[in-house]
Amino acid sequence: MACLFCRIAAGEIPAQKLYEDELSLAFADIHPQAPTHFLVIPKQHIDSLSQATAADKGLLGHLTQVATELAAKQNLAKGFRVVINTGPDGGQTVDHLHLHVLGGRAMHWPPG
Repeated sequence: MACLFCRIAAGEIPAQKLYEDELSLAFADIHPQAPTHFLVIPKQHIDSLSQATAADKGLLGHLTQVATELAAKQNLAKGFRVVINTGPDGGQTVDHLHLHVLGGRAMHWPPG
């Protein structure tokens, strides 16, 4: 199993876990870009958002709901940003679908 996030989900690599259920795992980003920065991943390996299929609709909804619930628990009532980098030009550096949840400061637009 070579995928970094699959190895984290399997417990082979430690992570600061914030949430886990049968479908997903959330953990702190090791290179935070905001005071609060965590990732939400599916335990099922999907390379990127562009590789998700119609069969993954429920899972994608679940991931966004987990992100929303965790943002509330992380006291991000003033707002937060959810980012899904997709592909090399989209800034994706780990080939496993993941949601970045960032908050704790004002987010600016355009993001960059």
